[in-house]
Amino acid sequence: MRRPALSIGTRLLLAQTLVLVAAIATAALIAALVGPPLFHEHMLKADHTPDPSERMHVEEAYRTASAISLGLAVLTALALALLVSWYLTRRFQKPLTDLTRAAKEVSSGTYGTRVAAEGAGPELDTLATAFNTMAAKLAHTEDTRRRLLSDLAHELRTPVATLNAHLEGLEDGVREWDDATRTVLVDQVARLARLAQDIDAVSRAEEGRLNVEPSTTTVADVIEAVLRAHRYAFEAKGVELEVTPGPPTVLTVDEARIAQVLTNVLGNALRHTPAAGRVTLAWQTDGAEVAITVTDSGDGISSEQLPHVFERFYRGDTARDREQQGSGIGLTISRAIAEAHGGTLEATSGGPGTGSSFVLTLPLAAPKGHR
Repeated sequence: MRRPALSIGTRLLLAQTLVLVAAIATAALIAALVGPPLFHEHMLKADHTPDPSERMHVEEAYRTASAISLGLAVLTALALALLVSWYLTRRFQKPLTDLTRAAKEVSSGTYGTRVAAEGAGPELDTLATAFNTMAAKLAHTEDTRRRLLSDLAHELRTPVATLNAHLEGLEDGVREWDDATRTVLVDQVARLARLAQDIDAVSRAEEGRLNVEPSTTTVADVIEAVLRAHRYAFEAKGVELEVTPGPPTVLTVDEARIAQVLTNVLGNALRHTPAAGRVTLAWQTDGAEVAITVTDSGDGISSEQLPHVFERFYRGDTARDREQQGSGIGLTISRAIAEAHGGTLEATSGGPGTGSSFVLTLPLAAPKGHR
């Protein structure tokens, strides 16, 4: 039967006690071996040479006094050392015990557990801080996972239910196979395929596996291609789309990928800008990079939501209609595309009702490319 392991505090105390006992035994042995011969030699060199009987009593008195004083010193030092060792052991053992308990709680799924990160020394304080950071990230990951599963369930429910209803209608003879039925089925299958592609795309983006195939183009050409695809949607909603051209700028980028970023950003701006609102697209160069800015006069983003807008499947207002909001991964993919080009994609907003701005920054030099 395996004996229970001693705690780290007990092991530290035993180790320090063993070292102290070894040091005391060594000091006593050396004092016993070296002290009397030295004393005897000095006695012989003294001006008054005692007779053998007197010398024996003096040397015996020396040995007795040395043993008593050394014994008292050893006991005092041992008591003080044990007291200090006990105090230090308790000082280390408590934060380590707390950290062990917290680690067990986190491993069981209690990600809100935290440990005190002060008072135990810089090394343990750093360890506690790192643990708290890890626990916070795990909690955030778990929240994202739950939201992801919830969103996937919602996204799948509608097309699956629609397909099931139409197939049952065809089987029961309630519906006929005509162009309308075919269109509905094709649309729902396409929606499922698009969702699968989006999930694959966001996974590739977060793992840095996006393909970038750069070619030489201009900012104006990329933007014009994107505008052609969006003008009708803006006109249909009654949102003004204004373009403020910047200087002629040549880029070496994956034109389709950058168009995808601008499509996602413009689509996001259109969703969150009411009729009679305005979306402005502009660009300007600054040294070795170009900044493309999309600004809208729409809903705006609160300070609490702003750090999360690029997270996958994140929606600032979960109560809003999901069909209108989109799948919630377009901005995640967009930022990954920007980073694959050596650029950035950032969002700013003054708060709800003040609109928002998304700035895509790209280097003018050719990207190295990711695969």
